[in-house]
Order: sequence, then structure tokens, then C-alpha cells
Amino acid sequence: MAEKVKKAKAPTKTTATAATTRTVPAVTATVKATPIVKKQTVAEKVTATTPTHQEIAQLALHYWAERGRQHGHHEQDWLRAERELMKMAS
Repeated sequence: MAEKVKKAKAPTKTTATAATTRTVPAVTATVKATPIVKKQTVAEKVTATTPTHQEIAQLALHYWAERGRQHGHHEQDWLRAERELMKMAS
């Protein structure tokens, strides 16, 4: 088994001589937090303005109930709901 040998650190070098000792003042900086503004990609914009399946279904159900729960017009209700939500999003 190999033994681990720790290397000794080299001593730090000092550049100050006995005749010249210099004191450096501490610097404090105030940094203001700048909010990061992320630009939306085209895909994110489309996703943000496209209504979800659930939103369309809820509105189509509302139109179906409004029409007296008549069967046979579900596609018209769905497309109307989708069109209305797209209009509201843009």
C-alpha cells in the first residue's frame, strides 16, 4: 500500500522592507441587484398564447350547456371555444 505524502506549502514572500511599510485601505463596494430579464423565444411565446386543452374543454362545455345540452355539435363548440380563447390571448 502506498503512503500518501503531504507536500509542504511554500512560505509566502513578503515584499515590504523594514523601511517602507504600506497600509492599503479596505475597499467596500455597493452592488445593486439588477433583475435578469429573460427574452422569450418564439416557442415560449406560442406556448404562452396558446390555450390549454383543459381551458378549451371547459369553455366548450359551457357552450354545450348554454345550447341546452344538445348532442351532435361538439366539434362546433370546441372550435368556437378555441377561437374565442385564441382571440383573448392575442
